[in-house]
Amino acid sequence: MSASPRLAQLDALRGLAALSVVLFHYTTRYDALYGHTAAPWFSVPWGHVGVNLFFMISGFVIFMTLERTPRPMDFVVSRFSRLYPAYWGALLLTFGLTHLLGLPGKTVGWEALLVNLSMVQGMFGVAHVDGVYWTLEVELLFYAWALLSHRLGGAAGLRYFLFGCLALRLVYLGFSSIWQIDLPWMGQRWLLLPYISWFALGVAIYRISRVDTLPRADTALAVASVLVIGLADGWGMAALALAFFALLFGAARARFRALEHPVWLWLGAISYTLYLLHENIGWAVIRRVEELGGSVPLAIGVALALSLALAHGLTTWVEQPAMRWIRRRHARAVAPVASSREPESRAIS
Repeated sequence: MSASPRLAQLDALRGLAALSVVLFHYTTRYDALYGHTAAPWFSVPWGHVGVNLFFMISGFVIFMTLERTPRPMDFVVSRFSRLYPAYWGALLLTFGLTHLLGLPGKTVGWEALLVNLSMVQGMFGVAHVDGVYWTLEVELLFYAWALLSHRLGGAAGLRYFLFGCLALRLVYLGFSSIWQIDLPWMGQRWLLLPYISWFALGVAIYRISRVDTLPRADTALAVASVLVIGLADGWGMAALALAFFALLFGAARARFRALEHPVWLWLGAISYTLYLLHENIGWAVIRRVEELGGSVPLAIGVALALSLALAHGLTTWVEQPAMRWIRRRHARAVAPVASSREPESRAIS
Protein backbone atom coordinates (compact mmCIF):
# COMPACT_ATOMS: atom_id res chain seq x y z
CA MET A 1 0.00 0.00 0.00
CA SER A 2 1.47 3.38 -0.94
CA ALA A 3 1.37 6.34 1.35
CA SER A 4 -0.15 8.62 -1.29
CA PRO A 5 -3.68 7.11 -1.60
CA ARG A 6 -3.90 6.69 2.15
CA LEU A 7 -3.07 10.32 2.89
CA ALA A 8 -5.21 11.53 -0.01
CA GLN A 9 -8.23 9.66 1.34
CA LEU A 10 -7.63 11.05 4.82
CA ASP A 11 -7.51 14.57 3.38
CA ALA A 12 -10.73 13.94 1.49
CA LEU A 13 -12.41 12.83 4.71
CA ARG A 14 -11.21 16.03 6.36
CA GLY A 15 -12.71 17.99 3.47
CA LEU A 16 -16.09 16.28 3.89
CA ALA A 17 -15.96 16.96 7.62
CA ALA A 18 -15.31 20.65 6.92
CA LEU A 19 -18.19 20.78 4.43
CA SER A 20 -20.58 19.25 6.98
CA VAL A 21 -19.63 21.92 9.52
CA VAL A 22 -20.10 24.65 6.91
CA LEU A 23 -23.58 23.43 5.97
CA PHE A 24 -24.53 23.14 9.65
CA HIS A 25 -23.52 26.75 10.25
CA TYR A 26 -25.25 28.07 7.13
CA THR A 27 -28.55 26.27 7.74
CA THR A 28 -29.25 25.21 11.32
CA ARG A 29 -26.94 27.51 13.28
CA TYR A 30 -27.65 30.67 11.26
CA ASP A 31 -31.37 30.05 11.62
CA ALA A 32 -31.02 29.78 15.40
CA LEU A 33 -28.96 32.98 15.70
CA TYR A 34 -30.45 35.32 13.10
CA GLY A 35 -33.35 33.52 11.49
CA HIS A 36 -33.56 32.92 7.75
CA THR A 37 -36.25 34.89 5.94
CA ALA A 38 -37.78 31.54 4.97
CA ALA A 39 -37.17 27.93 5.81
CA PRO A 40 -34.09 26.61 3.97
CA TRP A 41 -34.65 23.90 1.39
CA PHE A 42 -32.57 21.62 3.57
CA SER A 43 -30.91 21.67 6.97
CA VAL A 44 -27.88 19.87 8.36
CA PRO A 45 -28.47 19.80 12.13
CA TRP A 46 -25.93 17.00 12.60
CA GLY A 47 -23.16 18.75 10.68
CA HIS A 48 -21.35 19.92 13.82
CA VAL A 49 -20.11 16.35 14.41
CA GLY A 50 -17.61 17.02 11.66
CA VAL A 51 -15.53 18.59 14.44
CA ASN A 52 -15.35 15.20 16.17
CA LEU A 53 -14.01 13.66 12.97
CA PHE A 54 -11.47 16.51 12.78
CA PHE A 55 -10.21 15.60 16.24
CA MET A 56 -9.89 11.93 15.29
CA ILE A 57 -7.93 12.79 12.15
CA SER A 58 -5.70 15.08 14.23
CA GLY A 59 -4.91 12.21 16.60
CA PHE A 60 -3.99 10.06 13.60
CA VAL A 61 -1.82 12.70 11.91
CA ILE A 62 -0.08 13.91 15.07
CA PHE A 63 1.12 10.42 15.98
CA MET A 64 2.33 9.93 12.41
CA THR A 65 4.16 13.27 12.55
CA LEU A 66 5.77 12.44 15.90
CA GLU A 67 7.14 9.21 14.46
CA ARG A 68 8.62 11.09 11.51
CA THR A 69 10.22 13.95 13.45
CA PRO A 70 13.43 12.94 15.24
CA ARG A 71 13.83 16.32 16.98
CA PRO A 72 11.20 18.19 19.04
CA MET A 73 11.81 21.38 17.05
CA ASP A 74 10.99 19.51 13.82
CA PHE A 75 7.56 18.79 15.25
CA VAL A 76 7.08 22.38 16.43
CA VAL A 77 8.03 23.77 13.03
CA SER A 78 5.80 21.24 11.29
CA ARG A 79 2.76 22.26 13.32
CA PHE A 80 3.53 26.00 13.28
CA SER A 81 3.96 26.07 9.49
CA ARG A 82 0.76 24.07 9.04
CA LEU A 83 -1.43 26.16 11.33
CA TYR A 84 -0.31 29.75 11.73
CA PRO A 85 0.22 31.30 8.26
CA ALA A 86 -3.23 30.21 7.05
CA TYR A 87 -4.77 31.20 10.38
CA TRP A 88 -3.30 34.70 10.27
CA GLY A 89 -4.56 35.16 6.71
CA ALA A 90 -8.05 33.95 7.63
CA LEU A 91 -8.02 36.11 10.74
CA LEU A 92 -7.38 39.31 8.77
CA LEU A 93 -9.89 38.40 6.06
CA THR A 94 -12.60 37.61 8.60
CA PHE A 95 -11.94 40.77 10.62
CA GLY A 96 -12.01 42.98 7.53
CA LEU A 97 -15.01 41.46 5.77
CA THR A 98 -17.23 41.20 8.83
CA HIS A 99 -16.57 44.86 9.65
CA LEU A 100 -17.28 45.78 6.02
CA LEU A 101 -20.48 43.75 5.68
CA GLY A 102 -21.62 43.96 9.30
CA LEU A 103 -22.51 41.08 11.59
CA PRO A 104 -24.32 42.07 14.81
CA GLY A 105 -22.81 40.64 17.96
CA LYS A 106 -19.87 38.96 16.21
CA THR A 107 -17.41 41.74 15.31
CA VAL A 108 -14.56 42.60 17.69
CA GLY A 109 -12.12 45.47 18.06
CA TRP A 110 -8.44 45.90 17.22
CA GLU A 111 -7.30 44.85 20.69
CA ALA A 112 -9.09 41.50 20.36
CA LEU A 113 -7.65 41.06 16.87
CA LEU A 114 -4.10 41.46 18.18
CA VAL A 115 -4.67 38.90 20.94
CA ASN A 116 -6.24 36.55 18.39
CA LEU A 117 -2.91 36.42 16.57
CA SER A 118 -1.75 34.07 19.34
CA MET A 119 -4.47 31.47 18.59
CA VAL A 120 -4.92 30.99 22.35
CA GLN A 121 -7.08 34.04 23.03
CA GLY A 122 -9.62 31.90 24.85
CA MET A 123 -7.10 31.33 27.64
CA PHE A 124 -7.09 35.07 28.24
CA GLY A 125 -10.87 35.47 28.11
CA VAL A 126 -10.69 37.38 24.81
CA ALA A 127 -13.42 36.94 22.21
CA HIS A 128 -12.62 34.99 19.04
CA VAL A 129 -12.66 36.88 15.75
CA ASP A 130 -14.54 33.83 14.47
CA GLY A 131 -16.33 31.34 16.69
CA VAL A 132 -14.75 28.26 15.10
CA TYR A 133 -11.34 29.27 16.47
CA TRP A 134 -12.11 27.60 19.81
CA THR A 135 -11.14 24.25 18.27
CA LEU A 136 -7.65 25.54 17.39
CA GLU A 137 -6.85 26.08 21.06
CA VAL A 138 -7.95 22.50 21.71
CA GLU A 139 -5.70 21.28 18.90
CA LEU A 140 -2.69 23.23 20.19
CA LEU A 141 -3.09 21.82 23.69
CA PHE A 142 -3.31 18.30 22.31
CA TYR A 143 -0.15 18.86 20.25
CA ALA A 144 1.69 20.04 23.36
CA TRP A 145 0.60 17.07 25.48
CA ALA A 146 1.30 14.62 22.65
CA LEU A 147 4.81 16.00 22.12
CA LEU A 148 5.63 15.97 25.83
CA SER A 149 4.31 12.46 26.52
CA HIS A 150 5.88 11.04 23.35
CA ARG A 151 9.29 12.56 24.13
CA LEU A 152 9.16 11.16 27.66
CA GLY A 153 8.01 7.66 26.79
CA GLY A 154 7.57 7.18 23.06
CA ALA A 155 4.41 5.51 21.80
CA ALA A 156 3.81 3.91 25.19
CA GLY A 157 4.16 7.29 26.88
CA LEU A 158 1.49 8.83 24.69
CA ARG A 159 -0.80 5.86 25.30
CA TYR A 160 -0.33 6.14 29.08
CA PHE A 161 -1.23 9.82 28.90
CA LEU A 162 -4.37 9.07 26.92
CA PHE A 163 -5.44 6.21 29.20
CA GLY A 164 -4.90 8.51 32.19
CA CYS A 165 -7.07 11.22 30.65
CA LEU A 166 -9.82 8.73 29.83
CA ALA A 167 -9.79 7.52 33.43
CA LEU A 168 -9.90 11.09 34.71
CA ARG A 169 -12.84 11.80 32.43
CA LEU A 170 -14.72 9.01 34.21
CA VAL A 171 -13.70 10.42 37.60
CA TYR A 172 -15.17 13.80 36.65
CA LEU A 173 -18.28 12.07 35.35
CA GLY A 174 -18.68 10.00 38.51
CA PHE A 175 -18.37 12.97 40.87
CA SER A 176 -20.87 14.94 38.80
CA SER A 177 -23.51 12.25 38.24
CA ILE A 178 -23.27 10.31 41.51
CA TRP A 179 -22.41 12.96 44.09
CA GLN A 180 -23.40 16.12 42.19
CA ILE A 181 -19.92 17.54 42.80
CA ASP A 182 -18.30 19.54 40.04
CA LEU A 183 -14.54 19.06 40.04
CA PRO A 184 -12.34 21.98 38.88
CA TRP A 185 -13.29 23.06 35.39
CA MET A 186 -9.72 24.08 34.56
CA GLY A 187 -8.60 20.46 34.92
CA GLN A 188 -11.04 19.44 32.21
CA ARG A 189 -9.97 22.31 30.00
CA TRP A 190 -6.20 21.86 30.25
CA LEU A 191 -6.40 18.08 29.81
CA LEU A 192 -9.06 18.32 27.05
CA LEU A 193 -11.25 15.80 28.83
CA PRO A 194 -14.45 16.46 26.84
CA TYR A 195 -12.60 15.76 23.57
CA ILE A 196 -9.71 13.48 24.50
CA SER A 197 -11.58 10.29 23.54
CA TRP A 198 -11.78 11.43 19.91
CA PHE A 199 -8.07 12.23 19.74
CA ALA A 200 -7.30 8.88 21.38
CA LEU A 201 -9.38 7.05 18.77
CA GLY A 202 -7.37 8.70 16.01
CA VAL A 203 -4.09 7.67 17.66
CA ALA A 204 -5.34 4.09 18.02
CA ILE A 205 -6.44 3.94 14.37
CA TYR A 206 -3.03 5.08 13.18
CA ARG A 207 -1.34 2.32 15.17
CA ILE A 208 -3.87 -0.38 14.25
CA SER A 209 -3.94 0.49 10.55
CA ARG A 210 -0.20 -0.06 10.15
CA VAL A 211 -0.18 -3.74 11.10
CA ASP A 212 -2.12 -6.83 10.04
CA THR A 213 -2.73 -8.13 13.55
CA LEU A 214 -4.51 -6.11 16.23
CA PRO A 215 -2.03 -4.67 18.76
CA ARG A 216 -3.44 -5.22 22.23
CA ALA A 217 -2.61 -1.88 23.78
CA ASP A 218 -3.97 0.16 20.86
CA THR A 219 -7.08 -1.98 20.56
CA ALA A 220 -7.67 -1.45 24.29
CA LEU A 221 -7.24 2.30 23.79
CA ALA A 222 -9.85 2.31 21.01
CA VAL A 223 -12.33 0.26 23.07
CA ALA A 224 -11.79 2.43 26.15
CA SER A 225 -12.31 5.60 24.09
CA VAL A 226 -15.64 4.40 22.69
CA LEU A 227 -16.82 3.29 26.14
CA VAL A 228 -15.93 6.64 27.68
CA ILE A 229 -17.78 8.46 24.89
CA GLY A 230 -20.82 6.26 25.51
CA LEU A 231 -20.79 6.81 29.28
CA ALA A 232 -20.07 10.53 29.12
CA ASP A 233 -21.87 11.67 25.96
CA GLY A 234 -24.43 8.97 25.28
CA TRP A 235 -24.48 5.74 23.32
CA GLY A 236 -25.63 7.53 20.19
CA MET A 237 -22.32 9.38 20.17
CA ALA A 238 -20.54 6.08 20.82
CA ALA A 239 -22.24 4.63 17.72
CA LEU A 240 -21.07 7.68 15.79
CA ALA A 241 -17.54 7.11 17.07
CA LEU A 242 -17.65 3.54 15.78
CA ALA A 243 -18.86 4.76 12.39
CA PHE A 244 -16.05 7.31 12.24
CA PHE A 245 -13.61 4.60 13.32
CA ALA A 246 -14.65 2.48 10.34
CA LEU A 247 -14.38 5.47 7.98
CA LEU A 248 -10.96 6.54 9.19
CA PHE A 249 -9.59 3.01 9.32
CA GLY A 250 -10.82 2.34 5.79
CA ALA A 251 -9.23 5.56 4.51
CA ALA A 252 -6.00 4.71 6.34
CA ARG A 253 -5.94 1.42 4.41
CA ALA A 254 -6.82 3.23 1.13
CA ARG A 255 -10.08 1.27 0.75
CA PHE A 256 -12.34 4.12 -0.40
CA ARG A 257 -11.20 4.86 -3.95
CA ALA A 258 -14.22 7.12 -4.46
CA LEU A 259 -12.58 9.60 -2.07
CA GLU A 260 -9.82 10.09 -4.63
CA HIS A 261 -12.16 11.94 -6.98
CA PRO A 262 -10.61 15.32 -7.88
CA VAL A 263 -13.48 17.24 -6.24
CA TRP A 264 -12.98 15.52 -2.88
CA LEU A 265 -9.20 15.83 -3.12
CA TRP A 266 -9.55 19.58 -3.80
CA LEU A 267 -11.97 19.93 -0.90
CA GLY A 268 -9.49 18.09 1.31
CA ALA A 269 -6.66 20.38 0.20
CA ILE A 270 -8.61 23.51 1.21
CA SER A 271 -10.35 21.98 4.25
CA TYR A 272 -8.34 23.87 6.87
CA THR A 273 -8.73 27.29 5.28
CA LEU A 274 -12.40 26.61 4.49
CA TYR A 275 -12.99 25.80 8.13
CA LEU A 276 -11.20 28.95 9.25
CA LEU A 277 -13.00 31.30 6.85
CA HIS A 278 -16.54 30.11 6.50
CA GLU A 279 -18.51 31.00 9.62
CA ASN A 280 -18.67 34.74 10.25
CA ILE A 281 -17.94 35.71 6.63
CA GLY A 282 -20.64 33.33 5.45
CA TRP A 283 -23.15 34.58 7.98
CA ALA A 284 -22.48 38.20 7.01
CA VAL A 285 -23.00 37.35 3.33
CA ILE A 286 -26.20 35.39 3.99
CA ARG A 287 -27.57 38.27 6.05
CA ARG A 288 -26.79 40.85 3.36
CA VAL A 289 -28.19 38.78 0.48
CA GLU A 290 -31.42 38.08 2.36
CA GLU A 291 -31.74 41.75 3.35
CA LEU A 292 -31.48 42.67 -0.33
CA GLY A 293 -34.37 40.34 -1.13
CA GLY A 294 -32.42 37.29 -2.25
CA SER A 295 -33.86 33.87 -1.54
CA VAL A 296 -32.46 31.68 1.21
CA PRO A 297 -30.98 29.13 -1.25
CA LEU A 298 -29.32 31.98 -3.16
CA ALA A 299 -27.91 33.46 0.05
CA ILE A 300 -26.49 30.13 1.17
CA GLY A 301 -25.16 29.41 -2.30
CA VAL A 302 -23.38 32.78 -2.53
CA ALA A 303 -21.89 32.34 0.95
CA LEU A 304 -20.69 28.83 0.13
CA ALA A 305 -19.20 29.87 -3.22
CA LEU A 306 -17.39 32.84 -1.66
CA SER A 307 -16.04 30.72 1.21
CA LEU A 308 -14.76 28.07 -1.21
CA ALA A 309 -13.13 30.70 -3.41
CA LEU A 310 -11.47 32.46 -0.48
CA ALA A 311 -10.29 29.14 0.93
CA HIS A 312 -8.79 28.14 -2.41
CA GLY A 313 -7.00 31.47 -2.71
CA LEU A 314 -5.70 31.41 0.86
CA THR A 315 -4.47 27.83 0.45
CA THR A 316 -2.78 28.52 -2.88
CA TRP A 317 -1.22 31.90 -2.19
CA VAL A 318 -0.61 31.90 1.57
CA GLU A 319 -0.79 28.53 3.32
CA GLN A 320 1.21 26.36 0.92
CA PRO A 321 3.95 28.87 -0.01
CA ALA A 322 4.44 29.92 3.61
CA MET A 323 4.57 26.31 4.80
CA ARG A 324 7.19 25.41 2.19
CA TRP A 325 9.27 28.50 2.98
CA ILE A 326 9.24 27.93 6.76
CA ARG A 327 10.13 24.26 6.41
CA ARG A 328 12.94 24.97 3.95
CA ARG A 329 14.40 27.57 6.28
CA HIS A 330 14.25 25.14 9.17
CA ALA A 331 15.79 22.32 7.11
CA ARG A 332 18.69 24.56 6.11
CA ALA A 333 19.18 25.71 9.70
CA VAL A 334 19.43 22.18 11.09
CA ALA A 335 21.39 20.70 8.17
CA PRO A 336 24.86 21.63 9.54
CA VAL A 337 23.95 20.15 12.93
CA ALA A 338 22.51 16.98 11.40
CA SER A 339 25.53 16.47 9.13
CA SER A 340 27.87 16.50 12.13
CA ARG A 341 25.94 13.59 13.69
CA GLU A 342 24.64 10.27 12.47
CA PRO A 343 22.07 10.60 9.68
CA GLU A 344 18.66 11.26 11.24
CA SER A 345 16.55 10.27 8.21
CA ARG A 346 13.17 11.71 7.40
CA ALA A 347 11.98 15.24 6.95
CA ILE A 348 9.14 16.72 8.92
CA SER A 349 5.62 16.02 7.66
